Amino acid sequence: MLDESMFDVHLKLWALRIPREFCKVASKLLDGHMLDKPRIKPVVEDPTSEKTRYVILSEKVQNPDLSDIPAHILDELKKLCKIETVPYSMTLGYSYWGADDVLKKVLPSGLEVPSSFETIIASHVAHLNIPDVLLPYKDVIAKVIYDKNYPRILTVVNKVGSIANEFRVPKFEVLAGKPDMATEVKQYGATFKLDYGLVYWNSRLEHEHIRLVNKFDQGEIICDMFAGIGPFAIPAAQKRCLVYANDLNPDSVRYLKINADVNKVNGNLRAYNMDARKFVSQLLAVPVGESKVGDSSLISSAQCDIQENMKENFIERNSETDDLKGSESKRIKTRVPFTNKSWEHIDHVIMNLPASALQFLDVFKGLIQRKHWKGSLPWIHCYCFIRSNESRDLVVSEAESLLNAKIHGPVFHRVRDVAPNKAMYCLSFRLPEEACINP
Repeated sequence: MLDESMFDVHLKLWALRIPREFCKVASKLLDGHMLDKPRIKPVVEDPTSEKTRYVILSEKVQNPDLSDIPAHILDELKKLCKIETVPYSMTLGYSYWGADDVLKKVLPSGLEVPSSFETIIASHVAHLNIPDVLLPYKDVIAKVIYDKNYPRILTVVNKVGSIANEFRVPKFEVLAGKPDMATEVKQYGATFKLDYGLVYWNSRLEHEHIRLVNKFDQGEIICDMFAGIGPFAIPAAQKRCLVYANDLNPDSVRYLKINADVNKVNGNLRAYNMDARKFVSQLLAVPVGESKVGDSSLISSAQCDIQENMKENFIERNSETDDLKGSESKRIKTRVPFTNKSWEHIDHVIMNLPASALQFLDVFKGLIQRKHWKGSLPWIHCYCFIRSNESRDLVVSEAESLLNAKIHGPVFHRVRDVAPNKAMYCLSFRLPEEACINP
């Protein structure tokens, strides 16, 4: 696997045996002439006597007569105390060298050393993205990363292939450490529990999460179509917004509910496990008794799953409250009443699925019935990828085509670069009137 002895460097040095009470002054006199290596103390115990210490000299001091040290310094030392020159040997082994040093020696010359890695904040998991050219060395790379970051890092994983499954969860291979990817993350006052192998999480989006949530006002109603474990939904609920949060991945929804409870905001958040189109369609569908527009049987059917989900959320919250009576007073402080008429108003819709969120915009075409809607139409925050050869106008044009309406005043925010010629953006706009059903 890895012969650690190949990194041994044996040093033959000289040291001064000096009475321990004079070591501090002697060290100042010898400044620039003592051993200077990271994490190595130049003053050490004398194995032969408790009354003296060894002051290890620099590799530049080659002669036992100390002729490599200026005479005036030696004179000051001799006035200070009795000194004795002794040979001193030490070995810098594998444990001494950093990850960069080790990997540079192990990997073929010319290959980039992958000593950096993404780690979930406050987590024990190191996430590598090892390029194909380095895959033959993946086990060695993982061992070095593990060894050099233990105990902070307990698990080293590498992403295998592209994200192709329906839940957009990367597939990981555990290369070193324990096969445990359950962890806890803290972001801007919120705590998130998750299993890195079951749900999607990207710690690099922390600032984007809070940037968007800062646009929400207390009491606003938020619809999060691709909520995951709640990086937008939980902070929004903490801000005393009312949040309808949905995700297709049942594991994400399970952790979303856990995180709502951990952060004491489950009174402000409803969690759903549905297809995003079906979720929004049902959330904004006007019940039969409220509307004479459209197919009544379809509207009635659309409300069924949402109403059932609301019932399940209510039962779960009551059950959790019974189990956690000690935290009930804190939970009440952030709880605001949910509206049962979601078809009347929503302030913001979050669509955080950059690979395909644009394609879901068509769900809003003819969905909102304007005569039942109260106040302004919702802001849509749709995440997408834009390549260097693509324009923002092209993205807006695609969105308008899906909505069958013109978007007025679109706002783009560049979130981060994901590849040399590819960036992640957030497109924000108010849903056009033309996309609604008007009386």
